[in-house]
Amino acid sequence: MLCNAAYSPSLFLQNGVRMTIYAALWGKYFWEATTDCPEPPYKDQIFICAQQVPLYGQVAIPNNPRGTIIATYGVTGDLETEWLLKFLRRKAYAAGYAVILFDWRSRGKSAQLSPTIPSGGLYEGEDFIRIAATAAKIGCPKKFWFFGYSLGGQLALWGLNTLHQIPQLEELGITRDDIAGAAVICPSLDSVRSLPYLCGYPVGRFFESRITQKLKQITWKFYHLYPKDIDPEAIKRANSIWSFDEELVISKLGFGSVEEYYKATRVLNFLPKIDKPTLIIYAEDDPFFNPSIVPDLKSICSDHRYVDLLLTKYGGHVGYLNSYLNQLQNNEPDPWWAINRILEWLEIQDSSSG
Repeated sequence: MLCNAAYSPSLFLQNGVRMTIYAALWGKYFWEATTDCPEPPYKDQIFICAQQVPLYGQVAIPNNPRGTIIATYGVTGDLETEWLLKFLRRKAYAAGYAVILFDWRSRGKSAQLSPTIPSGGLYEGEDFIRIAATAAKIGCPKKFWFFGYSLGGQLALWGLNTLHQIPQLEELGITRDDIAGAAVICPSLDSVRSLPYLCGYPVGRFFESRITQKLKQITWKFYHLYPKDIDPEAIKRANSIWSFDEELVISKLGFGSVEEYYKATRVLNFLPKIDKPTLIIYAEDDPFFNPSIVPDLKSICSDHRYVDLLLTKYGGHVGYLNSYLNQLQNNEPDPWWAINRILEWLEIQDSSSG
């Protein structure tokens, strides 16, 4: 069941590129001023995940929690800087949810714990499930919702796909029924199409270059932690996202080419088979993703029993900064439309399952 509040950004932000840049920059400095929800108390937690890889997380549990949200971010983030996750934690905790935020493989404090490289979901999906299993043991309610945006959305959806690949889930202390579903914002669905598209126009090349620079910065830090595990010459040669994966990722995962790796991790491959309630918020003007994906996404979700697609004309990449007028019409205290839709959708799921 979908939420009812329509999305209508200001005229200036009815452009995917402008929305993406403006929302990110404006939110970075002003997000705290948009909410009255205080920062909840949280504890550091190390989760032992797939392949026995340790990941760093933060756990916040309110009194009498109604469910648990397990969340991570996009391709170049970390928990110190990802303000949108911090905003989600405040609002979700105030709404009665336990919230777990975590640094995924090779990111943030998780990079300090293990030299493990990212895998585009192949192992991160199981990471989500094993985080849920540990969370249940430390007092989080066994109604787990996976959340992510951008590449983090891809990883969260892989969490649902991986449910089919762990035959003895009960040995972890949870069951398939304990995984409630997922909610994602602008997930990466098909890198085979989207990366060439991103590199195919001037502003896209600017975005791609900035992401590549950030990836190289992250990897140089990684190299200084684990100099025996990473070839510094490979870092120097990586001058694009594609070549970064070619130089530093695919061989360690057993793939012969970047395209083979991207095809293996493509969400559209398994999206029709998802059998848990799932919300996908996706903008037609997202400047990161090939527009040709939209018809395929609509076709898959049109009669999908479990996946709700909230497809909007505007929104950019994860931006979804609402206009003041639409915010008033929706009677919402803040302009972060996509986060509000997710919490509204979770409320609907709770009501329908109750």
